Amino acid sequence: MTPSHDRPVALISGAGRRVGAVIARTLHAAGYDLALHYRHSADAARALADELETRRCGSTLLLQAELADLAALPALVTQLLVHYGRLDALVNNASAFYPTPVGSATPAQWHELFASNAQAPFFLSQAAVPALRAARGGIVNLVDIYAERPLADHPLYCMAKAALAAMTRSLALDLAPVVRVNGIAPGAVLWPSDGKNGDDQQAMLARTPLQRAGTPEDVAGAVLWLLRDAPYVTGQIIRVDGGRTLPL
Repeated sequence: MTPSHDRPVALISGAGRRVGAVIARTLHAAGYDLALHYRHSADAARALADELETRRCGSTLLLQAELADLAALPALVTQLLVHYGRLDALVNNASAFYPTPVGSATPAQWHELFASNAQAPFFLSQAAVPALRAARGGIVNLVDIYAERPLADHPLYCMAKAALAAMTRSLALDLAPVVRVNGIAPGAVLWPSDGKNGDDQQAMLARTPLQRAGTPEDVAGAVLWLLRDAPYVTGQIIRVDGGRTLPL
């Protein structure tokens, strides 16, 4: 263990690619050392760690785990603490997303979507709480605007994200005043990896007052603000959606 590690340490789930990787780069540039969790994206996670190591040697730790395996979650925190000796921030970013239309949704889909979007964030947070209390740290959960305004044909995903939103507020209450807990609810930031109809994309952007899709950097900047620059903010879910959820 490294009891005198000087820099703050953040654990990011699903850090190997997409928004998680941009959050990692943003926190790293702000002076955080990182524990980068990945499930299957080993090559991407290693490439990210190599990139960050060229900027600051000894600043990354790679952690592989299946987040649906509850027994693996305390072990992630233990490995991190053995390596760094502290934990200042937890970013629950990893998420599964796909449609589950009523009439064809399966119990396996229920378990997968709730495992990544609600169950793992809770039990990973629970495992991290002692270290976060010692550091007076914070948690940021990646929620979704669909937790509040459901997306058609995605009931299980929307339900799981709604559970994550409720968890964010509950933990903010239970862990105060030492640990702050907040969430980010992105709008259209990255289209799903399996593609989205171009007409659907344009229709969505037409309903967005800022008239553009967001970027992963927009989300990452909000995560950094909540962790570093918002000491009197807890229990909040910040919409990073270009104004799309404003009442018409």
